[in-house]
Amino acid sequence: MASENGTVGTETDGAVFVITVDRAHKRNAFTPEMFDALAEAMDELDRNPALWVGVVAFAGEHTTGGLDLPRFFGPGAGAGSSRGSGDAFALRRRCRKPVVMAVQGITYTIGIEMMLGADIVVAAEDCRFRQLEPKRGLAVFGGAHVRYVQRAGWGNAMYHLLRADEYGAERALALGFVQEVVPVGRQVARARELAHEICTCAPLAVQEIKRAAFVYLQEGEAAAFDEIDRMRRTTLGSADAREGMASFLERREAVFKGE
Repeated sequence: MASENGTVGTETDGAVFVITVDRAHKRNAFTPEMFDALAEAMDELDRNPALWVGVVAFAGEHTTGGLDLPRFFGPGAGAGSSRGSGDAFALRRRCRKPVVMAVQGITYTIGIEMMLGADIVVAAEDCRFRQLEPKRGLAVFGGAHVRYVQRAGWGNAMYHLLRADEYGAERALALGFVQEVVPVGRQVARARELAHEICTCAPLAVQEIKRAAFVYLQEGEAAAFDEIDRMRRTTLGSADAREGMASFLERREAVFKGE
């Protein structure tokens, strides 16, 4: 049954691609099928030139309680595949397009790791974050050991990872895990607003900024500075750059086409 396995729906809103994870009756506990469907949606965002920004949202009151553990580790586990699971966490391949995520309520384990794989996160003020894996005898498998340190520094990362404690939206904001905290029920609308704001910028420029910034994370400052020539070549000769200059001279809003 699709509803029992969970669904991942998609909606196109102009150049914004909205991806909604729905297994709300199980607090969006992830199944292998949900990972595959989410990876497929992220692939569509990445490869479709008409889509400029993605929004990832979760149905119901909660982001996710984590994995549906019996579906992964219990008897008969292995239904579905994990071929695309890396995309959900941006571990194997980071989406070229910006990704804005909206989270609410219980946001445990993989929920945190997925949002840290996104670019911008909007959190409802009722969010409850917790990296529970050590309480289950498990290490973290979705990148938390890296991304906590990147965002919050060693001490803050170890403070939360090693204690498996629960913390709220304001603490996540202070750590840099989320970028905005909004009233409950406002998170998805705000994420969509931010996505549309990004869409007022030239998509080639936005993608180059994201790509080169990730070079810094992977290879360091010198390598990232070496990317400036490529960034210049990619954007300066584009139709969007010409449109951007024309709109400035003509004192009007630019109309970008991603060319």
